[in-house]
Amino acid sequence: MNVKNATILIIDDDTDVLTAVKMLLKTEVKEVVTEKNPENLRHLLSKHSFDLILLDMNFNSSINTGNEGIFWLKKIRELGSKASVIMITAYGDIDLAVRSLKEGAKDFMVKPWHNEKLLDCIKKTLKEKGSSADERPGSDASVIGKELIGNSEVMKDIFFKIEKIAPTDANILVLGENGTGKDLIAKAIHQNSLRAKKPFIKVDVGALTESLFESELFGHKKGAFTGANEDREGRFEAANGGTLFLDEIGNITLQQQSKLLSVLQNRQVIRLGSNIPINIDIRLICATNVPLTELANENRFRKDLIYRINTVEITVPALRKRGPDIILLAHHFANIYAKKYLKPQLDFDARAIEKLKEYPFPGNVRELQYTMERAVIMSEGEILTPSDLIFSPIETVHKKEEEPKELNLSSVEKSTILRVIEKHSGNISKAAKELGLTRTALYRRLSKYDI
Repeated sequence: MNVKNATILIIDDDTDVLTAVKMLLKTEVKEVVTEKNPENLRHLLSKHSFDLILLDMNFNSSINTGNEGIFWLKKIRELGSKASVIMITAYGDIDLAVRSLKEGAKDFMVKPWHNEKLLDCIKKTLKEKGSSADERPGSDASVIGKELIGNSEVMKDIFFKIEKIAPTDANILVLGENGTGKDLIAKAIHQNSLRAKKPFIKVDVGALTESLFESELFGHKKGAFTGANEDREGRFEAANGGTLFLDEIGNITLQQQSKLLSVLQNRQVIRLGSNIPINIDIRLICATNVPLTELANENRFRKDLIYRINTVEITVPALRKRGPDIILLAHHFANIYAKKYLKPQLDFDARAIEKLKEYPFPGNVRELQYTMERAVIMSEGEILTPSDLIFSPIETVHKKEEEPKELNLSSVEKSTILRVIEKHSGNISKAAKELGLTRTALYRRLSKYDI
């Protein structure tokens, strides 16, 4: 529909937001109505026919569900309004905002926004109003960048998140198991950001020793230590203007965390051997395979650093949770390696497809990629069969070691005690502490199981 003919309702308990948006839209649309209290929705919708509603996600109202935006979105639909709804949210509520799209919202805007982006979002939503397409923007996309591929619902949600957060400078924490493609998520965010033409610098900080950590990240001056034969800029300086991706952030020590936090707070680095601060302008993306619940343990990781690196988090699902993506990715890798090894285009027979679907892929996308490379190399025809698909013995052995053969309670307890004692080289005190037992209680169990 024509934007000039639109009537828009803005619902937000922040008066400053209401005033700012009304001033922005008053010359763009036919009418703007503002409301602080969402509980007046019934009255407003009975008196007006709105084309578009801007709805905040959080209110200080009598409805205290923790997701008021979803509640009022449903209420708008229950009241029979045909208005398109755009949710207004903060960085920390993006998961909730994505859920609102499934509940019928057309889009969401993250605070603070650029006025041009808000106008574009409103115009786009109004233009689409009345069209037969009912899917949210980007929901039919199966590829972001050249390598990040997926058609599963969980990946569509991630693609949509990337589309929304990439143009901002929000710090991102990417969570997920090894092999899920966290580095590809980081690249996709950079490639879709306003910094896309600037450097993208990746550092595996978990692999850096204490002595290399500062030199690698912050740089050094000639003579700062033995072997420092020339001045060298660190990764922060190399990424200036662009994106710095710190992989395996969950594995750095508390001392390293303290140094990193200081740089992020001050937005300055000081090279080893120098006293001169250097200003930096970076967008920070971090990744770890450590679950957030473990990361929140202050004995392991500083909470103030978590808050600093985690304006928005993205959890990359394991491949076994991505359903149709397994076959989609298998075809993708088969095509890549067929070209690389000068093979004809390959297809899969039905039994090979079933074998791929049934395997849990403990090594995730990385394991699938290596599986397909081996299959292409060893294939003799143009159709891949189950015998061509040989899964990683590394992952299979690991899986067998992790899962006890017997699942009755006594067997599981005995197996767990043996693993923990072996982990601590027979130290009963340390083993008891990890198991949450007293030494006496552990000795009783050792006697019980004749260990």
